Amino acid sequence: MSSVAKELPYLTSELPGIGGLLKCEPEDFIVEEIPAYEPSGEGQHLFLWIEKRDLPHDQMLRRLSKILEISQDDVGTAGIKDRRAVTRQYVSVPNTCVTRVEQLESDQLHVLRSSLHGNKLRTGHLRGNRFTVVVRGVCDDASNRTSEINKVLLQSGFPNYYGEQRFGHDGETLSLGLDLLAGNKRPQDIPYQKRKFLLRLAVSSVQSDLFNQALARRLQDGLLHTVLDGDVMEVIESGGKFVVDDIIRDQARQVQGELSVTGPMFGVKMLSPRGVPAEREGRILEEAGLSLDAFQKFAQLMSGARRAFVVRPAELNCVPVDTGIKFEFSLPSGVYATMLLREFLKTELSE
Repeated sequence: MSSVAKELPYLTSELPGIGGLLKCEPEDFIVEEIPAYEPSGEGQHLFLWIEKRDLPHDQMLRRLSKILEISQDDVGTAGIKDRRAVTRQYVSVPNTCVTRVEQLESDQLHVLRSSLHGNKLRTGHLRGNRFTVVVRGVCDDASNRTSEINKVLLQSGFPNYYGEQRFGHDGETLSLGLDLLAGNKRPQDIPYQKRKFLLRLAVSSVQSDLFNQALARRLQDGLLHTVLDGDVMEVIESGGKFVVDDIIRDQARQVQGELSVTGPMFGVKMLSPRGVPAEREGRILEEAGLSLDAFQKFAQLMSGARRAFVVRPAELNCVPVDTGIKFEFSLPSGVYATMLLREFLKTELSE
C-alpha cells in the first residue's frame, strides 16, 4: 500500500502531541533559503532575491515568464518552496530582463535585491532552508509536551519522510507516476504545457513513496538507528556514500552523528545495498509491481540516488507565543519541515 494512503509511523509515538494547526495564515510559515553561494556581481544571469506570499511555484514561474518575456526554461531556481507561506529565495533569469524586473512587483511577489552571476541557478544549488513556524490552537500542556519531544529529536533526529505535497492532491501525481512506470500511460498523454514539469514530478513521486515505505518499515521493525551488514551509509558532513562492511565501527559512528543509514531512491544508477538490506528493498519494489528495469526509460529524469533515513536538526528552538508555539530551525536541502513538525503535532498534516 502507498505511504500516501496510510499514516506513517512516528518516531516519538509514545509521547503525546500538542495538536494544533499549521499555516492558518501565510505568515505562520516563513521559509528562507540558505544559498550555496552568493552571486558574483557579474555575468549573463540576473539573480533575484524574491519574497513570495501564498503563491504556488508553477504560478510564480508563469508570472516571471510572462512579465519578463522569457521562456519558463530560462528561469532557474534551487528548489520548490511552500505555497501557503512567506518564502524568500533566489531565482535566476537572463540579464536582458533587468529593465522589466520592476514590473514583477505585486502583493504576492516582491524583488528584494538583485545581482549578476556567471551561471544559471540550478536545482539543488542551496545549503538548506531556515524556518520560522507558528502552530496555532495547541493543547494546554503544549509547552511541556514540546520540550519532551524536542529532547528526543535533538538527540536522535527525526524520520526523513517525504511530505504529502510531494504526491499531489489525493495522490494524483503519484498515481500518474505509477502508471507511467508500469507502461499504462505515456509522457504524450500529459498536456504539452505541463509535460516537462509534471513528468519529472510524477516519476520522482514514485521514488519518494517507495522511500517512505522503506523508512516506515525500518522504524516499525525497530531498526531505524541500527546499522545492518550491507547497508548503504551516508557521511553527513560530506554526503559521501559507502556500503557497510564493519558493523561495529559504523554503528558507533552512526550513534555519534557522523553517519546515517540511507534508503532507496530507485533508479538504474542507484548504489545498491547488499544482504538483508537489499532483500528488504527488493520486497518493496516487488510489492509495488515494479522492477529496476521499469526505471530505465526515465533514466535521464531519475537515475537513482540514496537518501538519509534520519536527519538531526542542527538547531531546534520551541517558544510559547500568544497564538501557540513558535518553532525555529534549519534543515538541509530536500528535507521537509512538515515531517519534523508532525512529530510534535501528532496530527495528519496536509497543504
